This record gives sequence, C-alpha cells and structure tokens, in this order.
Amino acid sequence: MHSHRILLSSYIGKKFYTITSTLRYSSSSNTTVNISHVDDTPSVRLIGINRPTKRNCVNHSTALQLLSAFKNFENDDTARIAILYGEGGSAFCAGYDLSEVASAKISVPMNYNKNEPGPMGPSRMSLKKPLIAAIAGPCVAGGLELSLLADMRVGEQSSKYGVLCRRFGVPLIDGGTVRLPRLIGLSRALDLILTGRTVHAQEAFNIGLINRLVPDGQCLSEAIQLAKDILRFPYECMNTDRLSAHFSVSNTVDDSLEHEYLYGRQLIERESIPGAKHFIEQKQGRGGKYDDVK
Repeated sequence: MHSHRILLSSYIGKKFYTITSTLRYSSSSNTTVNISHVDDTPSVRLIGINRPTKRNCVNHSTALQLLSAFKNFENDDTARIAILYGEGGSAFCAGYDLSEVASAKISVPMNYNKNEPGPMGPSRMSLKKPLIAAIAGPCVAGGLELSLLADMRVGEQSSKYGVLCRRFGVPLIDGGTVRLPRLIGLSRALDLILTGRTVHAQEAFNIGLINRLVPDGQCLSEAIQLAKDILRFPYECMNTDRLSAHFSVSNTVDDSLEHEYLYGRQLIERESIPGAKHFIEQKQGRGGKYDDVK
C-alpha cells in the first residue's frame, strides 16, 4: 500500500476547486515498470516507468515490460482506463536508452511486424480502452512517441517535449511520424521533426500537444481526477465514440459515418434509453451541468 498527500484540482462549471486529498494506491513492482491501481477507483490502472536515475529512459527489458503491462490492461475487464507516467516525478521518459544503442546490445529487425514489440514496447498497439499520459519533466524522443499513444496528455508547467533524438541520428520508429501529424497537424509536426527543437509546456498546450497544463507536481493527481471524471459517464457509449473517432482518422468519411452509426446503434437499448429515462425522471444533468450526474 502506498500513500501520498496531493492536491486535487478540478474544473466544474465556471469555478476551479482545489482540495487536499490522500492518494492511495496498491502496486506491484516489476523491476522497471510499476503496475498500480487507485484504491478508491480500482478500474483506474497506473503504469509507471521506473528508471528515475535514467530519467525513465527505456531499454529493451523495460520495453518488453511496458508491452506486457499494456496487454494485461487490455485483457483485464476490471481495468477501464490507464494512466502512463514516470516514477520519481522529475521525468516522464527521456526516450530510448542510448547507452544500449551505443553498445550495440540490441538487434533491430529489418522487417515490420505489427504483432512484435516496437523498440519502446507498446507503440504498435491500438488500444481498445482510454489511456492518459501524466507528464512531468522531459517527454522527448521515444518518450514523446509513447505519450502519443495516449488519448489525452496532462503536462506540468516545467514539462518539455521534442524530437531530441534528431541530434544523434536516431529515427522515429515508434509512431512519431504517424501520430504526431494526426495530433497537431502536418505543418507543426514537421517543425518539431525537422528541427528537433525543445517545445516548452505552454507552447505544447497552445498547439494541442497536451490537453491539460497543470502546476508542477500535480500531473498524476490531475490525470487520476480526469480518469475519474471520464468514468462517471456510461462507459460503453464513451468508449465506442472514442473508437469511432480513432477509426475516422484513417478511413473515408463515408466509411467512418457507417462505422459510427453501426457501432453507436448497438448502444441505444443498453445505455441511451436508460440514460434518457434518468434525465427525465431524476432531473439531473440539465442545463449542461455535469456535477449532479450520478
């Protein structure tokens, strides 16, 4: 059992509420990847890269452990949303461990296989459930690529982003050239990819690279609160809409509209009709309010 005093802040309506709380979570350490859950919300899975003395850079062993952690999350019906973060609070992930690259201890296959691990581990996965990245300190090179796997990113004021591997001739082969243009647009993505410059948190927020900008020391607590807020809604409907949005990025408008309708239609009886009855009978959620929705 672990316990930390933290500040939880949430934006409700037009007011910003800040409360002091105790984050309690249970964890099992797997060498360089910690797997945890929040005790009052076990469906929130925490996955922590645990190499703080190396700024949480990933080596081959850590990559395989990350892949295993994400596969377990995908296959665990009790886990509904995951948060990826860096242990120690000073770095999310500084990329791949270049000392391992320099020593030529790794072998990079010549052919691509979707079912094989990416160099950073889970980077070839298409997650069936939501993922949030909680980012403190450097989120660069392969670490940036890992963060792009997430649906949302919560970044601290002092967090930094960039394709810093540009300096050393290390290519983006964990989805960076694929996901970054889809996330922030081709023009901005090429700026980061070609120049390898450092992007500070405010700019990252302004261009949509991160979704929430929070004070230092609060990225994990804010990500947990965000996960709890998301889980207040009917889960199947929320996740179906999420998957439809991802589908639309790689398919035609007509195919995407068909996909959206066919998968959304299946939820009418299970979630939409009960939700409409709740709105009418309980009179909750009216006027665009969220705070009274049970």
